[in-house]
Formats: sequence, structure tokens, C-alpha cells
Amino acid sequence: MSTSAPVRILIVDDHPMVAEGIQSILESYDDLMVAGSCKSARDAIDGLDAFNPDVILMDLNMPDMSGLTATEIVLERRPGTRILVLSMHDSPEYISSALSHGAMGYILKDVPTDEIKQAIDAVMAGQQYLCTGARGSIAPDKRDGREALTGREQTILLQLAQGRSNKEVATALDISVRTVETHRKNIKRKLGISSTAGLTRYALEHGVLQGTGVSL
Repeated sequence: MSTSAPVRILIVDDHPMVAEGIQSILESYDDLMVAGSCKSARDAIDGLDAFNPDVILMDLNMPDMSGLTATEIVLERRPGTRILVLSMHDSPEYISSALSHGAMGYILKDVPTDEIKQAIDAVMAGQQYLCTGARGSIAPDKRDGREALTGREQTILLQLAQGRSNKEVATALDISVRTVETHRKNIKRKLGISSTAGLTRYALEHGVLQGTGVSL
């Protein structure tokens, strides 16, 4: 009977004491392996192939790039990665935003040791996990009855509304055409818009194209 390989964890947090504490906790479990620890989101993204993580414990507030932006970029490049946000913020806005950006779970930095392991097991099983202090805050952010676009989706909406093709957007943002198509589909779903002309109209009406000189 073969034994499953340990779950590879990447810790992304700019506070060394926090990262070291979490690493020491996780290394006590035989079925987990800490593949690496990064002090910045950019280092984590640059090292994705080398670290090859199954789960990333992602801090939200880092100096070079927010954990939310990093989460979107990671999932564009490695869609199968599970992101667990590890934060000191317990407000509904932070939690809902993290989940809307693709995180599978949200845990507070002061949770008991065994809850971090519980969260990792849950997301590896394909389940969303919210720690006790974060439960009840999972309603998606809505504006005018519409689900809010993430920062990455707003960037792509701007590119599309300026008349760029999927291929041109992919080249500009250094992502695959398939990823652009997925974002485009999600944007249309969230906004309830079916055509590119409709996306451009929406962008104009909501100030997305302000200052770009684009008009209909």
C-alpha cells in the first residue's frame, strides 16, 4: 500500500516571528511539509514553481503587494493551489473580499494550533474553511445588487473596454489567453452583461475608463 506524499505548505508573511511560529507548528505533523517561507508576496509568486505548494498560508497586509492581489495571480498561474488567508483582521469586509478573490479559507492569527491543521485538511478536501472568529461573514460584497469585481477583474475590464482582444490583454498582463477568457466570463456573470459593447458601456458609466480618452 502506497503512502500519500505530505501536503506541501508555503508560508507568506512579512513577520518572521509569525512565520517561524507557524512553521514550527506545521512541522510537527507527519502529513505536512513546509516547502518554504517568504517575506513578500512577490517572492512567493516568483518561487511558485520551485516551492510547488499545495496550500499557501497568505498574509493580507504586506509591503510589496497585498495578499489579495497575490492570491489572484497565484490562482491564475496555478489554479489548483489552495489559498488560506492568515490575518489579524476579523471584519466581514476583509473576509468577504478574501473569499471573492479566490481564497478557500480564512483563519485569524490567534487561532489555536490544531485549527490551522484543521483548516489545511479542509481546503485539501475541497471545502471552504472559516475559523470560529470569521464565521458569519461570508456574504459576498454587493454593490447595486451586483457582485463586486475584484481588482484583477477591474484591470481586465479596463483592457477589454479599450477594445483589446483576449490575446492582447494576455500579453499585456503576462497571463494566458485562457485565463483572460475565464476572467471575462466571470466579469460578464457578475455584472449581468452578455456583450463586449455592454462591458464598454458599463466601464464608461462607472468611471472605469475615466482619463483614458476612450468613448463610444
